[in-house]
Amino acid sequence: MKMTPAVIFAGSVLILAAVVAVVVVLPYYHTNQTQPSEIFRPRTDAEAAGRQIYIENGCVYCHSQSIRSIDWGLGAERIADAGDYVADRPILLGSQRTGPDLSQQGGEHPDDWHMAHFANPRYTSPLSIMPAFAFLGEEKIQELTAYVQSLGMKDADRRMARQNKWKEQAVAAYEKGPDKNVQWLHDHVPETWRKMANPYPTTEGGLARGHKIYQDFCMGCHGPIGDGMGPAQPYLYPPPLNFTVLKDRGITGGILYYQIMNGITGTAMPYFKKHLESEKIWDVGNYVAEYFINQSDAGEDIGGIDVSYEP
Repeated sequence: MKMTPAVIFAGSVLILAAVVAVVVVLPYYHTNQTQPSEIFRPRTDAEAAGRQIYIENGCVYCHSQSIRSIDWGLGAERIADAGDYVADRPILLGSQRTGPDLSQQGGEHPDDWHMAHFANPRYTSPLSIMPAFAFLGEEKIQELTAYVQSLGMKDADRRMARQNKWKEQAVAAYEKGPDKNVQWLHDHVPETWRKMANPYPTTEGGLARGHKIYQDFCMGCHGPIGDGMGPAQPYLYPPPLNFTVLKDRGITGGILYYQIMNGITGTAMPYFKKHLESEKIWDVGNYVAEYFINQSDAGEDIGGIDVSYEP
């Protein structure tokens, strides 16, 4: 065969056709066979508007929306499915995980937490490197919050229903005054934890660790002196707990540990069981008990085998 212009042209057309078939036609055919997943639902108008704000402000540059089998962070109980994205144009899977993955973010926090977080992420997460979005204004932040709360779709809806149910009860307890509020909070801690003392004795090192953890995770809401007047407070209702009211109200190390570990659903108090190891929770709880409540049970003898490192 001679390499005539006609042969070169025909060969080029065949190569181009093969490339288009492999890169365009086959993927288009395959993706059009994708069926909605079991959690899929259409977005509301507010959620769709929030998604547009999310795209316009480059949130996808730092946040992915696809939990993989190798991920074990927030939301990792469910691996992302192609059917989750059938209505998304464009699909915002993302490749950067500078911030947390958001594919199951809906319902992890109540709306007011997100309002504070978008206004200035340092209000709720003092170590955050995310930029502040207060310039968007309240209406757009509400739409952006609606979008984030939709991530996880039907699973997110169930989490949001749980947040709203407990928020109603948390607000009612707060509005009855400090005594009723503290009683309500403590009544929802299992009895075993209510009776448990902090097993780690108070030490200079432990208090220093607790202080650092408090600064890194807690100060934005509870404030530098534990009075609940951190910079996030104006956005939150019920407001962050004023620790100083807990003195002589039956507080124990176990109650503090349980509430730090599991959070208080319906309020802006998140869970830290996936952020902090066990001793760090005991340490920050004892820091709060020593410096803000002025009443600590740390180091009470609870039996068992002595820990190898502790004095």
